Amino acid sequence: MKDMPGSFAYYWLRKGIDKMAAIYWLIAFVVLLGIEAATMALTTIWFAGGALLGVSVQVQLAAFVIVSFILLFFTRPFALKYVNHNTVKTNSESLIGKHAKVTTEVNNTEGTGAAVLNGQEWTARAEDDGKIYPAGTLVEVKDIRGVKLIVSETQEEA
Repeated sequence: MKDMPGSFAYYWLRKGIDKMAAIYWLIAFVVLLGIEAATMALTTIWFAGGALLGVSVQVQLAAFVIVSFILLFFTRPFALKYVNHNTVKTNSESLIGKHAKVTTEVNNTEGTGAAVLNGQEWTARAEDDGKIYPAGTLVEVKDIRGVKLIVSETQEEA
């Protein structure tokens, strides 16, 4: 009879379970913050916010899921807009739109072509298969496929 609801032992046993659940949610919060710090993807931070609620285990789980997804879907776009607004393009995506000088005739039919971009020589191919760019032509980088620059004729500004 001492383990029945309403008894003193049941009350303290229940309190112990609630304390352990709170500790587990705190651990989940810390782990999710750690994942967010490692990835900087602005995704797990919202689930960490959902882990901070504390009531019964079933309500905690439901609240965790609901609050996490509400935070994810409604606040993430705003956070991305203001947090990542100064993102610097790196590697190949920073080269798209730049101008290169053809050093070897670019001819897709013959599979030839090279261009110098930022002091480095790249294999180059024309964006339009029918175009041929002779050595010395200034071209614009439209894409990078593997290790090849995909180029087109530079548009002259009026």
